[in-house]
Amino acid sequence: MSENKVKGPASYFPSIEKTYGKPVSHWMGIIDGMAGAKHMDIVAALKAEHGLGHGHANALVAAHKAGAK
Repeated sequence: MSENKVKGPASYFPSIEKTYGKPVSHWMGIIDGMAGAKHMDIVAALKAEHGLGHGHANALVAAHKAGAK
């Protein structure tokens, strides 16, 4: 029996939505507004301005850069 378990950054999405009460699309929109910024600068902004934890912020930015909107 084959399981289609989500892997990589998207595996954090259910926890992100539960923890912060916003859909992933909300966070992707915020990241869209930071176009051109470096990965870690976006992570730092999500942490400082929106209170995300490092792992969640990093997963969102990695997924965004990979095109998983």
